[in-house]
Amino acid sequence: MVSLFGLIGALALLIYLTIRGMNLLIAAPLTAIIIALTGNLSLLPYGQESNNFIHSYMGGFAGFISSWFFMFLLGALFGKLMEDSGCADSLAKWIVSKIGMHNATIAVIAVCAILTYGGVSVFVVAFSAYSIALSLFKQANLPRRFIPAVMAFGSVTFTMTSAGSPEIQNWIPIKYLGTSPYAGWEVSIVVALFMALLGYWWLKRMMNKAIASGEHFQARDTDPIITKKALPSPIIAALPILSVLVVTFLGHQVFAQYALILALLAGCLAAWLLNVRFFTNLNLTVGAGTAGSLLAIGNTAAVVGFGAVAKVSPAFQIAVEYLTAMPGNELIGAAVAVTAIAAMTGSSSGGQSIALPVLAPHYLDAGVDPEALHRVIAISSGALDSLPHNGYVVTTIRSICGETHKDAYGPMAALTVVVPLLGTAIAVALFLFTA
Repeated sequence: MVSLFGLIGALALLIYLTIRGMNLLIAAPLTAIIIALTGNLSLLPYGQESNNFIHSYMGGFAGFISSWFFMFLLGALFGKLMEDSGCADSLAKWIVSKIGMHNATIAVIAVCAILTYGGVSVFVVAFSAYSIALSLFKQANLPRRFIPAVMAFGSVTFTMTSAGSPEIQNWIPIKYLGTSPYAGWEVSIVVALFMALLGYWWLKRMMNKAIASGEHFQARDTDPIITKKALPSPIIAALPILSVLVVTFLGHQVFAQYALILALLAGCLAAWLLNVRFFTNLNLTVGAGTAGSLLAIGNTAAVVGFGAVAKVSPAFQIAVEYLTAMPGNELIGAAVAVTAIAAMTGSSSGGQSIALPVLAPHYLDAGVDPEALHRVIAISSGALDSLPHNGYVVTTIRSICGETHKDAYGPMAALTVVVPLLGTAIAVALFLFTA
């Protein structure tokens, strides 16, 4: 019981400290120590004991960096090259000329949705799309604190967990349920449309209220300056993004997530070689990109380390056993279990990976439709995972957009927590109704 209170208290404290703006490299291990102390885990390695704070935390921290370092590095470089070459401004101006300044938010959502559904990791999408979003928001004079929410809405709601999505959240269930990435596609289409329409309506409502209150775009000294200098043509500006999508599509079935390394490398080379004459200081561009990637991956890895300590605590095992053994309808139980575990670990893929080995055999033996189970688990994993301490949330708000949780998290929570929760409820209802 003490361990359970420690886990809940540490998670609540981490969320509070994150919202207050505390450095995650301090807040995450500090709160993880609470889990270790209340769960009778030793803080330092002792003898042959493997479940201790140092090994668990650093295993999660270093493991994440080992798996994602090159994606973060190349993703940050790609975004910076697109920004400093003028490609982002060129695309932004072309988009505005076609759909109008009043549709700037739709343009950002569409860019993020295309990249996400094209196979680019949601972490990398934020790096890639930020420069375009910033340019569009500046030209449209929209409050920049909404940029994280807009990018997240296009990345981690109606695209990430939908049928056919190449994102890992749609592929993990295949291993355990023997389904395909198109499982439950009929319900998935309905839910995706619902989330897209509701989310956009809610986003416009929030932004209109902010604008009516006098909010507008506030420039910073670190922002790229939009000048009347020559810019790449829209076609040339789009080629680096197209190269990322093409290489990802061609390589993801062979190399899985590591195809992103080749795709982003191709995008970086295209952005550089096609726009050499537009760079004023390439060394400065590369330096800023690499520095940004280190900060982003460090913040994310810090939260992953917290989740790694939580996983080895006695309370976590008790919580998982309770959640996966919930009585009642199986689809509802699966949705609750996956989204709750995703909340504790701060990871949608983590919630699936922990719950599915237990849920899948039990529910399949009970005769639950594997396609329905696949889609409900995928959609539900993308709801409470987006609490303030989530690695993607922290990276997008702080490292990429330079905002604070206090200013930016409210709109993001509405679009990436509430909307997917409602989408999950609709998915469950539709599967039960059509069973």
